[in-house]
Amino acid sequence: MGLPPVSLRSTKKRRAREILARLWQLYPDATCSLDYQTPVQLLVATILSAQCTDERVNRVTPALFARFPDAAALAAADISELEFLIRSTGFYHNKAKNIQGACQRLVVHHGGQVPQTMAELLGLPGVARKTANVVLAHAFGIHAGVTVDTHVKRLSNRLGLVKSEDPVQIERVLMGLLPQPEWENWSIRLIYHGRAVCGARKPNCGVCALADLCPAAVSV
Repeated sequence: MGLPPVSLRSTKKRRAREILARLWQLYPDATCSLDYQTPVQLLVATILSAQCTDERVNRVTPALFARFPDAAALAAADISELEFLIRSTGFYHNKAKNIQGACQRLVVHHGGQVPQTMAELLGLPGVARKTANVVLAHAFGIHAGVTVDTHVKRLSNRLGLVKSEDPVQIERVLMGLLPQPEWENWSIRLIYHGRAVCGARKPNCGVCALADLCPAAVSV
């Protein structure tokens, strides 16, 4: 006898995996929306994406990477020029300081290359788990955790899979619900869904393919 259909009464793990399967169908080609050519460039772009849209970052990085294409160039950059190039991403003083500090550490301790472990990435200025997860997954195919941005936090709560505003706690719960090879696929596709359907102010539950699995949709 087979399992009953997945519904709101199903376990969180069954619902999470059914949601992931539907997200795969909805967004089969979803990938990181930041433009980059090297792991260093992905690291820098991800730092820039904090409290800034990926679209804005992608408008800034062509000129930035043309001028400073690698860790050595960024480590030696004039900080005022670096700030000027990234100004429109917001918080540019701190971002420029972190980018340069991270690249200086890459040059001194890692031969100018991005390390491939969570611990080493977290030792870089401006890098927390969100940035480290993005870089490991998309630059190296390493699934060390679940990337938790504002979309993932919002939708994971709305879907009733977590009940927390703490990204670290949310990540820990999601890691227990999803197969490790799918950790970044969950994040990327949930981000796409958050942009396309489940907005922060006005979720479009009437057209949402996840509505029958979402306790928030029932109450709308």
